[in-house]
Amino acid sequence: MQDLQFTGKVALVTGAAQGIGEAIVRALCKQGAVVAAVDLQQDTLNQLASELKEQGLGAFAYPADVRDSESVQAVVDRIERELGPIELLVHAAGVLRMGALTSLSDADWSDVMSVNLNGVFHISRAVLSYMKPRRNGAVVTVSSNAAAIPRMHMGAYATSKAAVTMFTKCLGLELAEYGIRCNIVSPGSTDTPMLRSMWEDESGAQRTIEGSLETYRTGIPLRKLAAPEDVASSVLFLLSAQAGHLTMHDLRVDGGATLGV
Repeated sequence: MQDLQFTGKVALVTGAAQGIGEAIVRALCKQGAVVAAVDLQQDTLNQLASELKEQGLGAFAYPADVRDSESVQAVVDRIERELGPIELLVHAAGVLRMGALTSLSDADWSDVMSVNLNGVFHISRAVLSYMKPRRNGAVVTVSSNAAAIPRMHMGAYATSKAAVTMFTKCLGLELAEYGIRCNIVSPGSTDTPMLRSMWEDESGAQRTIEGSLETYRTGIPLRKLAAPEDVASSVLFLLSAQAGHLTMHDLRVDGGATLGV
């Protein structure tokens, strides 16, 4: 990957302990960024930061619960004090609860909205209180192609992602006058623990690629799952100066699964 000019810049990444968030942390570190890795999974987060530090990279673990606005404000304040001004923000924290909307429990609905939507609001508000006066920064939200097309038994997740996509676009409109860009990356099926949790057996990957007429789900025209690194590359592009005239943009990274919708 070419130099995206992140050397020395402080980045905050949520959902950093695994999956797409972990891939984004690794990619930013390799590009010279100083990364505040935020996640609720403290042990996994510490292991990731230790591994990257052993490689001479700038990764720092900051355990926090994005559902808790006070916890979020405290950790953002701490990052600003300890690492310096946050210039890059990536929202990658997310949870999935499967089930028909008519029978989904209150707890499952609340969990999805608390992390996928409220968490983005909490982190954005805390970080942007610092970014706005500096009139500098870039924000990327990892949404989902499920925000654009209905999915069977994924209604809570799809709703949360549709909401957070619009939240990010509205944020981008409000912050444009401050020179802060806010964009979205919407992955499709990506080889992560979240996707694998949806599979019933070892044929899950192939069935995902092929699609399902029974559940009205198209397959993937490129005939492969995304790797977390595919999504990370798109996130880094939108954070970089190469995307300097892009804001409120939704970049679909799904191998054509939503047919360009």
